[in-house]
Amino acid sequence: MSLFRLTKSDHGQFHFSLVDEAGEMLVQSEMYNSKASALNGIESVRTNAEQESHYDYLTSKNGKFYFNLLAQNKQIVATSRMHETRQDCDTTATILKLQAPKAKVVEG
Repeated sequence: MSLFRLTKSDHGQFHFSLVDEAGEMLVQSEMYNSKASALNGIESVRTNAEQESHYDYLTSKNGKFYFNLLAQNKQIVATSRMHETRQDCDTTATILKLQAPKAKVVEG
């Protein structure tokens, strides 16, 4: 089962990533000024992950595939890692849809 890893930077900001059982990052957030804001971001991922309309699939300049998960207000909540194929990108999105709503939060 995937889990959210909440981390505090050396500069006192917070960010999170959702990692799979093997410790591979599925998606990560931007930096937040407070822990509470980062936790709200996690809740937004949980809320929006199951809705296909909240996924924005993109191709990078170097031809790799990724997606942004969007909140209800269309702001980016999390960004996936880069993938060599669109199929791998779709697989990560499927894992996010299934596991993010139930994923636990760990700090550190």
